[in-house]
Amino acid sequence: MDITGTVTNIRYRNDDNGWTVLSFEDGNGNSVTAVGVMPSVNVGETVTFYGNWTEHPLYGEQIRVSTYTVKMPTSVDAVLAYLSSGFIKGVGKSTARMMVDKFGAETLDIIRNSPEELLKINGIGPKKLKTITGSYNEKIGMQDIVIGMQQLGLSLPMTMKIYKLYGENCVQIVRENPYRLIDDVENIGFKTADKIAFEAGYERESTFRIRAGVKYALSYAASEGNTCLPKDILIMFAANNILGLDHELIDGIIEKMIIEGELADKEMDGKTHVFLKSMHYLESDSAVRLHSLAKSVEILPLFDIDGEIEHLEKRYMLHLADAQREAIKRSFTDGVLVVTGGPGTGKTTILWFIIELMEQQKLELELAAPTGRAAKRISDTTGREARTIHRLLEYNASAEEFNRNDEYPLESDVIIVDEMSMVDIPLFHSLLKAVANGTRLIMVGDVDQLPSVGPGNVLRDVVNSGIVPVVRLTEIFRQAGRSSIVTNAHLVNNGKMPVLGSDEDFAFYNCPNADIALNSVLNLCSDFAYLGESEKIQVLSPMKGNALGVLNLNTKLQQTLNPPAPEKSEYLFGDVLFRVGDRVMQIRNNYDLEWTKTSSGFRKQTVEGMGVFNGDIGTVIAIDTESKFMTVLFDDERSAEYSFSMLDELELAYCISVHKSQGSEFSCVVLPLVSGPSMLFNRNILYTAITRARDRVFVLGTEECVRFMINNTNVRKRYSALEAFLRELGSPIA
Repeated sequence: MDITGTVTNIRYRNDDNGWTVLSFEDGNGNSVTAVGVMPSVNVGETVTFYGNWTEHPLYGEQIRVSTYTVKMPTSVDAVLAYLSSGFIKGVGKSTARMMVDKFGAETLDIIRNSPEELLKINGIGPKKLKTITGSYNEKIGMQDIVIGMQQLGLSLPMTMKIYKLYGENCVQIVRENPYRLIDDVENIGFKTADKIAFEAGYERESTFRIRAGVKYALSYAASEGNTCLPKDILIMFAANNILGLDHELIDGIIEKMIIEGELADKEMDGKTHVFLKSMHYLESDSAVRLHSLAKSVEILPLFDIDGEIEHLEKRYMLHLADAQREAIKRSFTDGVLVVTGGPGTGKTTILWFIIELMEQQKLELELAAPTGRAAKRISDTTGREARTIHRLLEYNASAEEFNRNDEYPLESDVIIVDEMSMVDIPLFHSLLKAVANGTRLIMVGDVDQLPSVGPGNVLRDVVNSGIVPVVRLTEIFRQAGRSSIVTNAHLVNNGKMPVLGSDEDFAFYNCPNADIALNSVLNLCSDFAYLGESEKIQVLSPMKGNALGVLNLNTKLQQTLNPPAPEKSEYLFGDVLFRVGDRVMQIRNNYDLEWTKTSSGFRKQTVEGMGVFNGDIGTVIAIDTESKFMTVLFDDERSAEYSFSMLDELELAYCISVHKSQGSEFSCVVLPLVSGPSMLFNRNILYTAITRARDRVFVLGTEECVRFMINNTNVRKRYSALEAFLRELGSPIA
């Protein structure tokens, strides 16, 4: 719908994003409220608003504006109101009155086209004239920008984003190269840029468009975890899903882009693979740096390492397996080492021994992991401080880069990184840049876990290359072997059915359909809540959609475990309703968020710090709708305040995806498994989900679904080249 009126009052405006709340008078003399992105609308203007009527709980009926057109004021009274509003610098009410008395309804035309005439007004000199005309032209320029962007089909919020990025020449910049928006502006993909390009007059077969489409195809592939694509797959994907053009035409453009250095290529497995230049550099340079580290090991002073291992065995009353002994010894003899193994194979024990022996040799160690929860788990199990890789490398959020690099490397003799399966190629490259030659790098992880969310297949490529020493742990220790979780995890990983019974630590409940499984999940979680043990249980799902997906399960669990109540404040942010008492998860690293932690006991002490990390889980303890802040108490007793504008950093966490559970460990895991997409219901997902549990696993679903997942090894192939680059650098390292 549309409605026209004269703006009478700008009640609120955010200059950063153009969000405006204003009042206008319609043709019947009624005062109406309009809200939306309206950066160029001012008092006195006649505006046609396009949008929808909405009902605000506090302010009543108002129009939510999607777009608008402005008609400059033409009557004397309208021009006076327009100039008196104060939006033009240097023009107050008295100056506005003098200008209108002098020039009447033509005042605005005088300001724009004959500004020197304003010098006839008492009190306006050359300096003030410059201020007035500059401010007025800026406001009128914004109207031209809005009109120009509307002609290109861009929404008002997107117009403001582009204006903030490119400045006053943004319309010209977008017309000249609409496809640069894909890289420069969040939430603009190829289809949006393509639509803008067509409005600007681009042809479907233009070389400019095809180049942008090919690069977008590779960027999309990177978002799916690939660092490159076979050329034939790239052509097919770009032709069928992006450009809608002939394969040969696209093939020819790709060849030109490779020759001109805009793209890179590499022969692997008898096929040409094509890269974005940035991805080719990250993988090739990572291979060179890792190979250099492996060769630059410093000979340590001789000591009886076998005797020291035996001494520690006696102290901890343990007997190490041969592979564990090998891993400990190689941590002293090799510059780079990978230790990989499933649950219960003794990775933590190895870390204890390595750390103890390294400290005996007076070596400086750093412990790190990709996520905050994983780093905390290392700290808990080793008794030593562990940090996220981002914090280790001193991430500078404002510059979006790491302070630690090859010019300012880490000052450490040994760096141990756990949960390496989660590390993608950009982070791995940044880590290697900060590790000086002579520093030992020990990488620990389970190569059979899900790969990183980001691009690359780092751990698997390093292991498969045969260039870096790898110790594989396969023996399950007796204390771990008594756990049905460990036993069943290894059965699943080996393609065998787990024991589906009612064992205390691995229980299976037959739920023949999604409705029964959903009710079983709700009942089980309610039982834990009744016992006051809600924080011990975590529901995991392989998928986002569906009745048993993350979104629906979070909604249902919130209704069941934390229903609305008069004493519970709540706030709707987008599609997510946050309520006091909700379980929530931080979904990105925020190094600038302040937190406090109060110790328990007789002498309470408050500790302050900064940094909340991807994967941190906590509970909403307060929502202040007046000051617009929400307080979260995390499971490690840190408390942090979030402004409402920051709530996109949080998600409900009654249920989380298996992918997001990587690097975390929970006391009890609930897995509803009835049916789902074959790409998500596979062995890799099931294995990862089971290994997230420390004490108990509950599988609520069907035996057929579990068997299907075990037999389904058809995971989406991930294309990467780190293994190939490593192999090219020489024979396997002894």
